[in-house]
Amino acid sequence: MEWWLGYVAIGAAVGFFAGLFGIGGGAIVVPLLVMLLEAQGLPREYILHLAVGSAMASMLFTSLSSMRAHAMRGAVRWDLALSLTPGIVAGGLLGSSITAWISRQTFAALFAAIVFMAATNILLDRKPKPARALPGMTGSMLVGLVIGFASTLAAMGGAFLTIPFALYCNVPLLQAIGTAAIIGFPIAFAGSAGFIASGWGHGGLPPHSIGYVYLPAVLGITLASVLTAPLGAAAAHRLPTRRLKRIFALLLYWLATKMLISLW
Repeated sequence: MEWWLGYVAIGAAVGFFAGLFGIGGGAIVVPLLVMLLEAQGLPREYILHLAVGSAMASMLFTSLSSMRAHAMRGAVRWDLALSLTPGIVAGGLLGSSITAWISRQTFAALFAAIVFMAATNILLDRKPKPARALPGMTGSMLVGLVIGFASTLAAMGGAFLTIPFALYCNVPLLQAIGTAAIIGFPIAFAGSAGFIASGWGHGGLPPHSIGYVYLPAVLGITLASVLTAPLGAAAAHRLPTRRLKRIFALLLYWLATKMLISLW
């Protein structure tokens, strides 16, 4: 029973931050889930893969809730989301597929590096100067490929790349956040499919797993996150979030570092 409470607590935090910042929450959920899965005594060689795969699967539901909340406020650039989606799906499948061929330590280092980059962008609050219109189809697919690849490795919704790109292309900040929430769904879909496929048939995985997706964790995280994501989205439209972002960035540094040390 205590494990279910842990999954629910993680999901509540993830859902709120997903709605507030347009992120998928993996930067928080993966390190916390690694700690919880280690405490449960699950196979150590699969813990990070299970944590990332389960985070991606839970993002499917979190992103839907966050997407609905932002769309109801008219804060989505659907043309941008649709143009990026083909590349995002390809990048997500590519990112999740390579995790089956790299060591746990390498995967942990890649995850930490991407989270550090995302935390730095949040901490510095970088807002590129609007400079151009949206790129054509080829440019959008390439951008989507990079976003999908990097986001899948860290189980993130892509906001740390999507929002700066959208701002650069003259998209207003609230629309950039709302669009990042929309993009979280194809990232989650491609990542979940890839982690299920890459972990399929591994004999050492715990019961109730589908590939590298651990269903008890997905269920507990999802039940809480779909309830708190709208709260975060509402807060994004009325709260000054600069100070909260800085605290959040420092938390990401700490969680990613702790996870990297524990898995090295």
